[in-house]
Amino acid sequence: MRGARTASREPSQRAFTHHQPHEECACSSRDPGIKPHLRKAPERLAGLRTAEGTGLPANIIEEFRRDMARLALVREQISSIEKTRAERLERAPDTGPHAMVRLLARVIGIGIETADMLVREILSRKLRDRRALARYAGLTGSPDESGLKSREKGLAKAGNARVRRGLIQLAWRFLMFQKDSALARWYRTRTEGPSGARKTTMIVALARKLLIALWRLVTTGEVPDGVELRTAA
Repeated sequence: MRGARTASREPSQRAFTHHQPHEECACSSRDPGIKPHLRKAPERLAGLRTAEGTGLPANIIEEFRRDMARLALVREQISSIEKTRAERLERAPDTGPHAMVRLLARVIGIGIETADMLVREILSRKLRDRRALARYAGLTGSPDESGLKSREKGLAKAGNARVRRGLIQLAWRFLMFQKDSALARWYRTRTEGPSGARKTTMIVALARKLLIALWRLVTTGEVPDGVELRTAA
């Protein structure tokens, strides 16, 4: 009976495997579909086809067009905010936090939004040392002591949650844009291979090291080893 059931499934599996999508199907490898952020994207919705080769229902097309209109509005507002922030930064004096933001924004992979957040939230504060810096960002371990044993059981998460989230996101981005830096090499040597540590665990350690490196950059001018900077404007 088991062989009969298996044999009965084989024709449908073969039919699914060898099914060729419609030439005008939106999911076909020859049709890349549309990019919703393009200006003419709403006009191309009527030309999309389902896997069966039929057009999209009118209500679905209208819903897509409303979503695209909201997307265009949000992108326009973000662009306006970023432009205003950049103009305000250009007019600001070249001292104090403004100079820190300009310097951080020169690091490839760090935008003005991230630079401004880091400076306002943590880097411009008078913190004693790198341990206090990591504690404020919530990137230190939570101690777990039992008898003679002492270990860490994960992040304390007692610091600034916005800074912690931003730094972890920045650490992932840093690996993409600063592949040849010493910090990126340090991360790869500890996560590659079968015996490597978990990437989600090590990214927190990288975020902590990156925070300390950026703190030294804005306070002493020491550029982290291998980090590429944009040309000063």
